[in-house]
Amino acid sequence: MTGAIDDVDDVVARTFHEEWGRIVATLIGVTGDWDLAEECAQDAFTRALEVWTRDGIPTAPGAWLTTTARNRAIDRLRRARVGATKEREQVMEAGYDAFDDESAGDERLRLIFTCCHPALTLEARVALTLRTLAGLTTAEIARAFLVPEPTMAKRLVRAKNKIRHAGIPYRVPPLHAWPERQSGVLAVVYLLFNEGYHASAGADVMRHQLAAEAIRLGRALVSLMPDEPEAGGLLALMLLHDARRGARVDAVGDLVPLEEQDRTRWDQLAIAEGIELLDAARRRRSPGVYQLQATIARCHVTARRAVDTDWSGIVALYDELYLSLPTPVVALNRAIAVAMAEGPDVGLALVDGLADSGALDGYPMLAATRADLLRRAGRRDEAAAEYHAAAAQARTDDERRYLQRRELEVRSGG
Repeated sequence: MTGAIDDVDDVVARTFHEEWGRIVATLIGVTGDWDLAEECAQDAFTRALEVWTRDGIPTAPGAWLTTTARNRAIDRLRRARVGATKEREQVMEAGYDAFDDESAGDERLRLIFTCCHPALTLEARVALTLRTLAGLTTAEIARAFLVPEPTMAKRLVRAKNKIRHAGIPYRVPPLHAWPERQSGVLAVVYLLFNEGYHASAGADVMRHQLAAEAIRLGRALVSLMPDEPEAGGLLALMLLHDARRGARVDAVGDLVPLEEQDRTRWDQLAIAEGIELLDAARRRRSPGVYQLQATIARCHVTARRAVDTDWSGIVALYDELYLSLPTPVVALNRAIAVAMAEGPDVGLALVDGLADSGALDGYPMLAATRADLLRRAGRRDEAAAEYHAAAAQARTDDERRYLQRRELEVRSGG
C-alpha cells in the first residue's frame, strides 16, 4: 500500500473514471446480469474509500477494485445458489483469472454492441452505454439529453429489462448485422469522447482516460469496418479535437479558449493522422455527419493563427451539417461561426432566436455563448450579467472559474 490518506478521495475519483467501464463490462460478460455488475462495481468503490483510508492506497488500484467487485458478485451469487445463478458463479470462479487488459478491451466492445442492439431506441442505446461503460450518473446523462432525471432513470430501467427479457446476446454481432447498429455504436463512441474531452460535471474540464478509451474504440471500429467512411470520419474527428488537449488548460489548470491557445502545443502527429483518415473517408464520396464535423475541426487545427480561421467556410459546413443533423446545438455552433464571420451582432440575433424558442433551455453553453458575443459587441454590463448566469450553470469547476474570470474582466473594463 502506498499514498497518503488525504489523497484517497482523489485516487478513488480518478480510478472510477479510468476503471469503471472495464470492471462493469467484465462482470457483465461473466454474469450476464447488468444490475449485479453495476451494483458490485459501486460496492467496490465504496469499500475502497473505507479500506484505503485505513490501510493506504494499493499500488494497483484498478486491480484491487476489480478483485473486490468480482468477490462481491461471487458472494451474492453464492447466497442465491440456484440454477443458472450457480452456473454463473462457477463461470466466474473458473474463468476470471484469465482476464487481462486485452480481454478487457474486447469486453468493452461487446458491451457497446449489446447496448446498441436495434431492439432498443437510439436514445436508450446511448444512455445505457454512457451509464455502464462511462459510469456517468443518471443525472449527468439526463443533462446530456436535456431531459429530467426521472425520465432518464425510467429509460435506463426499460433498456436493461429489454435486454434481459428479449435475451439480447452479449457479443459483437456478425457482419451482416452491423448496418442496423452502426449509427448507434458511432454515436455512443462519440458521446464517450465528448464526456472525456468536456466533462459534464466534476472538478476537471477533461477526463483524459475516457477520451483515450473512446479513441481506442474508434480505432477498433475502423479496423472492423475499414470500408465504412463514417467510422473513419469519427476517428478523424476525435483525433483532431484531442490534438488540442495539451493547450486547453493553462499551468494552473484554468480553461483556455480556442482562440487563445498556444498552437505550438497542439499534437501535430494526431492532426496529421486525423487529416489522413478524413481524406481517406471523403474519397469514398459518401458524406456523413462525422466527416462534416471532422472537416470543421480541420479548419480550426490547420489555421496557423486564430485570425487565419476560415469562418465563412465553417459557416458553409455548418449549413450542410444542419441539413443532416438539425439539432439546436448544431444551430448554436453555427451562430457562433456566423458571429465570427459577420460580426457579433449578427450572431447574437441568431442566439437570441434560439433562446426564445426554448430549445436549449437548461443547456449551459447557451448563456456562455451569449455572454461572449455580448462582450465582443462591447455591451459589457449585459455581458457581465450573462457571464454570472453562465457560471451558475457551469458543469465543471474549471469552466466555472473561466466564466467568473471573464465576468470580472468585463466589469473592470479589461
